[in-house]
Amino acid sequence: MLSSFQEVIFIMNEKLRNNDIALASLRLAIIQPAFNGTYPDMSKQDYYARIAEKPLKLPDGREVRYSPGTYSCWESAYRKGGFDALIPKERSDKGHCRRLDADTISKIYELRERFPRLTASGIRSKMIADGLINASDASVSTFQRFIRKNSLKGDSPAGIRDRKAFEEEFATGMYQADTLYGPFIKENGVSRRAYCIMILDDKSRLIVGGKFFYQDNAMNFQRVFRDAVATYGIPGKLYVDNGSPYKNEQLPLICGQLGTVLIHTPLRDGASKGKVERNFRTLRQRFLNTLDASSLKDIGQLNRMLADYIRKHNTSVHSATGMPPYSRYMEDLSHIRMPKSSEWLEECFLHRVKRKVRNDATVMLDKKFFDVPMEFIGSSVEIRYRPGELHSAFILQNDKRFPLMPTDKTANSKVKRSNPYNVRYGGDIL
Repeated sequence: MLSSFQEVIFIMNEKLRNNDIALASLRLAIIQPAFNGTYPDMSKQDYYARIAEKPLKLPDGREVRYSPGTYSCWESAYRKGGFDALIPKERSDKGHCRRLDADTISKIYELRERFPRLTASGIRSKMIADGLINASDASVSTFQRFIRKNSLKGDSPAGIRDRKAFEEEFATGMYQADTLYGPFIKENGVSRRAYCIMILDDKSRLIVGGKFFYQDNAMNFQRVFRDAVATYGIPGKLYVDNGSPYKNEQLPLICGQLGTVLIHTPLRDGASKGKVERNFRTLRQRFLNTLDASSLKDIGQLNRMLADYIRKHNTSVHSATGMPPYSRYMEDLSHIRMPKSSEWLEECFLHRVKRKVRNDATVMLDKKFFDVPMEFIGSSVEIRYRPGELHSAFILQNDKRFPLMPTDKTANSKVKRSNPYNVRYGGDIL
């Protein structure tokens, strides 16, 4: 059992890791047009120069202006190390700070004049990005105190929600996903609610994935998403709401491995999911409203009926496009990015968690203990595994895999240790 202090530390570390993953996802979103060659500008350099003209809003709310060179460095890092290379690394000098010097103060006044709406944290981040100061030189609160004391507080722009009709240029440019409450099914004497998790291609309106489950959770969504990617290709973007199946630590990591930009809908803005909501209305009108749920034997029967509905939808003329979704999808076949292999796709969908190895060479996953090699005692390790299959878990270290084994204390007690001392217990020498 963890102490209350350990629980606090664990929660804090998880929050920091989630923020780092969100920042890496943002970086991927920025560089993806350059990486894929889909930027609207004359050249990649022009693209980076254009986006560098405006500050970038970070997941923690700060606004930072980066140079074109910084964006180019992110792209280079991603090409070499994938999504992991975009996750910020902890500085070795973390925890040190000092007061603002004359040069820093002078730069603050200059930036305030150039960018009157830039916040204190934004000014600090800009100076860090430009190499004028190190992150350890002064905290955000130090900048805030100086700006407040010297009456340098800027104006805040009014929050205006902008919405326009949109459609991706090519199929698989964006997948939209959501969950629909389905009927109750009585199976083995128990009545349970069924949930339909469905994924729609934005351009073609092709239903690329859809299945009923008894649980609306992250694991089930990831199963539908993986099958959709395997069958129809990797989306440039994935558009989802803020429910628990879509807002968790693992999905950004999965999307990062795929090279997919994860986008969450604005809070309390149902209209932003117009296409997938319309798809669900049609599903309910043409399928669920005509369904006699009492005749269903199990959820498998319901899913077979859903598969028939999806096939009909994908091959019938869509009212919004005037074409069958599958035909519209096939028109863009040359632009569709398919997985490199089934093995590669499996790797992308592995769950990844950080754990510190205990002194008895064990780690805990899903409230179960697993043995790890002795060499990892005291180390922080990354564990990967197929969701729902803890027996597949392994430590990834320097591109090598170290399988985890369920802890068997009885068996471990019979293993001869190579200790430097012989210890006598009840007459036996160990």
